[in-house]
Amino acid sequence: MEKIKIAIIGVGNCASSLVQGIYYYKDKKPEDAIGLMHWDIGGYKPYDIEVVAAIDIDKRKVGKDVSEAIFAKPNCTKVFCGDIPRIGVDVVMGRVLDGVARHMKEYPDDRTFIVSDKKEADIVDVLKQSGAEIALNYLPVGSEEATKYYANCCLEANVGFINCVPVFIASNPEWADRFKQKNLPIIGDDVKSQLGATITHRALTRLFTKRGVKLDRTYQLNTGGNTDFLNMLARERLKSKRISKTEAVQSLLSKPLDPENIHIGPSDYVPWQKDNKICFLRMEGRIFGDIPMNLELRLSVEDSPNSAGCTIDAIRCCKLALNRGVGGVLTSISAYTMKHPPQQFPDERAREMVEEFIRGRRER
Repeated sequence: MEKIKIAIIGVGNCASSLVQGIYYYKDKKPEDAIGLMHWDIGGYKPYDIEVVAAIDIDKRKVGKDVSEAIFAKPNCTKVFCGDIPRIGVDVVMGRVLDGVARHMKEYPDDRTFIVSDKKEADIVDVLKQSGAEIALNYLPVGSEEATKYYANCCLEANVGFINCVPVFIASNPEWADRFKQKNLPIIGDDVKSQLGATITHRALTRLFTKRGVKLDRTYQLNTGGNTDFLNMLARERLKSKRISKTEAVQSLLSKPLDPENIHIGPSDYVPWQKDNKICFLRMEGRIFGDIPMNLELRLSVEDSPNSAGCTIDAIRCCKLALNRGVGGVLTSISAYTMKHPPQQFPDERAREMVEEFIRGRRER
């Protein structure tokens, strides 16, 4: 198969896990490929993805080969494939805009971003010259202006866009229409984990509904020690994130809970957790005879590999769309892999839609 040429915007923990995964699965057989939702998507395997461009703003990454940059501080995710050959692609300096929260300056260098003084690259030119077909947006939560800037760059460079962060691009009709007009596929917004807090919360909400249990109130509190959680200490950056995670659960209820009865969002930054994310989830409801019940769950996952488990499928579905000349929002894979897609579906239905898309059915 031909390679799927991707550009990475933000060479953080999620990018590190994705690139490691590309090489980790290279020597695997389907029966040994633990951790994949799909081994083959339209003929494309995980190792058919090739990084041809990378963008960041941290001085420890800019100018470095991607194979080195993905392990540079402040990245702290687990290394499961450290033997990555030189890729031959250097990280270029991006545009900062609102990509770095002010409070990040108050933390130790190993935990935070250090902005490079290198000259900003012409991103449209970088995308064009690299031959990138698809760009992945891995910017920090709250990077509203920066995400829009890079989305515009993709439109100018004729590159498909996978928006892994909670800035509403794919789910914004105006942005979606712009990609449609350019006949470029877009997937988004805000990537789910393969098996994380949101997908678990959704599954349990669906279970309550199917079993006739009235859900009265629920919360989801998450802690972690990576730069994502440090960044999210700035609560003003969380508006879209809270909307994204809350709607992912509310969409499965016939009648949404009152805002005072549902709380979903990041809770705190715990440095020593590093890339490990811990979710505390509580659901209170009523069963037969209006009798109260409650459920409490604690989930511990390595955050960034969990994200890559979804992204690696999104990339390959985006490539299929490019091959088929399909532009605009990819409804099926967005619903399956994103928290805030343009249209929500129950997860089992979203998976069926993805399978139909892979087999060649047109998007809705």
